[in-house]
Amino acid sequence: MVESPVDAGSAKTSSAWCLFYSVGIIFMLVVYGLLQERIMSVPYGSAGEMFTDSVFLVLCNRIVAVIFGLCMARGQGESLENKAPLWKYLAISVTNVYSSACQYEALRYLSFSVQMLGKSFKMMPVMLVGIFISGKRYNMTDWLIAAAVTVGVTEFLLTGPIDSTATTGNSPYGFLLLATFLLLDGFTANFQEKLFREHSTSKYNQMVYINLGSTVISLLGLIACGTLRSSVLFAGSHPEFVMDAGILSAAAVAGQWFIYSQIKEFGALVFVETLNVRQVVSLLTSYVVYGHSITVLQVLGLAVVFGALFYKSLSSLAATAVERQALLRRSTSAPGSSKA
Repeated sequence: MVESPVDAGSAKTSSAWCLFYSVGIIFMLVVYGLLQERIMSVPYGSAGEMFTDSVFLVLCNRIVAVIFGLCMARGQGESLENKAPLWKYLAISVTNVYSSACQYEALRYLSFSVQMLGKSFKMMPVMLVGIFISGKRYNMTDWLIAAAVTVGVTEFLLTGPIDSTATTGNSPYGFLLLATFLLLDGFTANFQEKLFREHSTSKYNQMVYINLGSTVISLLGLIACGTLRSSVLFAGSHPEFVMDAGILSAAAVAGQWFIYSQIKEFGALVFVETLNVRQVVSLLTSYVVYGHSITVLQVLGLAVVFGALFYKSLSSLAATAVERQALLRRSTSAPGSSKA
């Protein structure tokens, strides 16, 4: 994979890279989700053994990500020196690991549809966290687009069948876990963007240090819970599990590359908008795979989501074009500039 610095003077080039990153994130995370569901719900071997420790999968993903980040950093001739204070990398590692843990744990108390509904509100928390952490300011258009995407996804999730399995009901503790996940996840994306901006870290620099911290945290968690040995033995007994976990880790690492690229070049809010679209694509993929139906109101919800995102893209193009024209006028009117 090659670096792709965004040319601020070319709106079309900028939009093309943003679309490329968005498609990559959506595709890789959908593949990741399908494989995760396969690993956690399909028995392995003739004895029908189930794999149950998702933290071990997180550990595998992070190890592969560290190796990938190191190889890419060296290939690009980058220094492996930490560009930001180590505690900042570690803070992102902690929120990354525990946001995933809360997400998995919440499924024990909340139905899949309720959890997906909660994720659809991620754009708002990211904007709020961005205001407090990075001192950002969003205009009314940003808030209206975030609201439209949230409403569209909410309508899609509430106006038709989306559950494929029976659920055990909801719990206040489940909602607490979901709220914690949203808060930690919003912090992760905004703090990554902050590192890019304030310390000029590369995507590979962040991948190496953040995933290294996540590896240590996941490993310590497995040791503390006493599940590391059983997970390793399970992998040794089931080669097909190793293959599934390997493909899962590859999809996760590729997804991280797209995520880091989009956050660095377009910001955390654009990334969250991409994740909202990914949720819909994931549900549509589930409908195709399992033969579920879709209602007219759900189609309307999709139209609202894609309409809002399309409008944002057009607005960004128009703003870039105006800025480019203003720069051109200033350059042609500057002293010493040639005039026809």
